[in-house]
Amino acid sequence: MSLIAATHLAKRFGDLTVLRDVSLTVEEDDVVGLLGPSGCGKTTLLRILLGLETYDGGELAASPGRPGYLPQDALLLPWKTVLGNAELPLQLQGVAAAERRRQVRDILPEFGLAEFAGIYPHQMSGGMKQRAALLRAVLTGSRILVLDEPFGALDTLTRHRLQDWLADLTRRLHRAILFVTHDLEEAVVLSHRVVVLSARPAVVLGEEAIDLPPGERRDRLGRAFLAARDRLLSQLERGNG
Repeated sequence: MSLIAATHLAKRFGDLTVLRDVSLTVEEDDVVGLLGPSGCGKTTLLRILLGLETYDGGELAASPGRPGYLPQDALLLPWKTVLGNAELPLQLQGVAAAERRRQVRDILPEFGLAEFAGIYPHQMSGGMKQRAALLRAVLTGSRILVLDEPFGALDTLTRHRLQDWLADLTRRLHRAILFVTHDLEEAVVLSHRVVVLSARPAVVLGEEAIDLPPGERRDRLGRAFLAARDRLLSQLERGNG
């Protein structure tokens, strides 16, 4: 059973049609990139899939439970430390304080935060904030994580480093991931499949499988990487020319 199955979704805001015909699925352990030009309705689509927005046409089926969500802004609570922010989902689930802190400390090294459990958001770099926010999303226990341009506000080198880190992490998490991006390279580095959207009103232009081993995903100047990127670019140009 698909964790998310959307069929011919449509969404309007008054006279403005944002989504016209969008279908996609997310399976167990899948990593699906949602690629499209700025303003095409990607974030609106995510909000529909998260249950935060209604839709005007089509069908949507999703597995029980709300996905773990990482918005563009990490939205960490400024008065809480890394550990305090990360343990919030466990606290809401009623996990005892000692046990939830043990769980957080056990997983902090996976996120490169083992030495920073006691620091506050104002002491953190942008990359550290996004890693802490992703950790919080993972600790919801959800089978699917939804990421809205998680590295879009970061500088190029930091963004590349975190893309590579997340690509490695997804192989160990055993969670499905659906993420929005307008970055062709990010789509190649992270995705198993990429759903390509047109300009608003969004329709699905196509879906591209990204079947690259880890080493070729990191080699942004390699032949296989550039070929995958160019296939995505070709789809975007055909639908948005």
